[in-house]
Amino acid sequence: MTEPTGTVELKANNRSREQIRPSRQLMQHSRMLRGIANNATHLFTLSLARSQHCKPLLTLSSLWNKVKDGSFLQHSSYTTDIKSKVENKRTVENLYRLSVDIKKIRRLKGWVLFQDAAYVKETANTLQEMGADKTAIANILERCPEAILRTPAEINSQRELWQSVCQNEKQLVKLIERFPESFFTVEHHENQKSNVQLFQELGLKNNIISRFFTSAPDIFYRPVEKNKHIIETLQRMYLNLGGSNANMKIWLLKLLSQNPFILLNTSTAVQENLEFLQKKDFTDSEVLQLLSRLKGFIFNFSPNTMQKSMFFAKDVFKCSDQELKELMLKCPALLYNSVPILEERLKGLLKEGISVDQIKETPMVLELTTQIVQYRIKKLAALGYDIKNGNLENLNGTKRDFEATYCRIQAKRERPMFNPVAPLD
Repeated sequence: MTEPTGTVELKANNRSREQIRPSRQLMQHSRMLRGIANNATHLFTLSLARSQHCKPLLTLSSLWNKVKDGSFLQHSSYTTDIKSKVENKRTVENLYRLSVDIKKIRRLKGWVLFQDAAYVKETANTLQEMGADKTAIANILERCPEAILRTPAEINSQRELWQSVCQNEKQLVKLIERFPESFFTVEHHENQKSNVQLFQELGLKNNIISRFFTSAPDIFYRPVEKNKHIIETLQRMYLNLGGSNANMKIWLLKLLSQNPFILLNTSTAVQENLEFLQKKDFTDSEVLQLLSRLKGFIFNFSPNTMQKSMFFAKDVFKCSDQELKELMLKCPALLYNSVPILEERLKGLLKEGISVDQIKETPMVLELTTQIVQYRIKKLAALGYDIKNGNLENLNGTKRDFEATYCRIQAKRERPMFNPVAPLD
């Protein structure tokens, strides 16, 4: 069974203490495992530091190597070393008073209950001051029990920072309820503060920045200099591709609001993908068009992946290089989707009786998943609309676009051919 990201669970069978007693060498290497040996009925989850959240999941063997060389605890914000054989009684009692599900915490992040320093009352009081009710406070602490390990000063600093981009504390509480881990990640507070200032100076609205806090928190953990460097690279690229200074700010703000993850790329990756498109004879204006339509996600793909997708599309549609380029400008999905995804979607369309020529005429249909296509075809078929002999454009667009198309076709089908009330010319 795959382990959850960011955690490594060590389970001990329900055996006697003597059966699972660790060796002398094991005890010398790490006191952390002593709690597991002496209390075999408990499940301890060793939660990795928030700063490690982007790194691959540790296996048990790699964790053991880190335990032996001491690097695991060096990288953890809070040690998971269980110094005592019992939980912190005061912490448990305070959580019980708040109606927090202790069993859930034990199951997911039991190590929190063994920490000597915890601020249960203080954390609850701060949340209450912001307007959170008892149920909300209990849910927050169950989902993110590490919150009780943050000092009042740390929480107040986060509160002040998040409040600076929220309309009011009511909105702030709602965000914390939905994304408590993001709010209580305080290790990078200074970076967060500097990046908020950077985004405000760029002209991003506070409601966009507050959305970034929850949807793309990683961009705030980076040193502000790295984000500045990527932003400057994008600005320079835009101008080099023929964009104007007058429109650059609007273009950049739209790009960032649609895809903040673009800041996690390196300038090298941006340049490599840009050069790849230019080598494929896309003009500067066409490259800029692709960047805008793809919302910058094109930088998330490697030139090798895009090359394979282009080869696949050219083989399927039996087209020239110029025709392929035109297809990709009409449907960027041919460029950024991997071959297996394109193959699956193509097979799904062919299975419905749609021809390759139809797809070539309306390639945008490949932007939709097979499940969405099947649902829309079935819904149109219920109106008597045969997609095999119809226009694939009727399948395209967002959910709202399709519903509008569906209603238009439905109204047309229900309209009488002769209106007896209409005046005769």
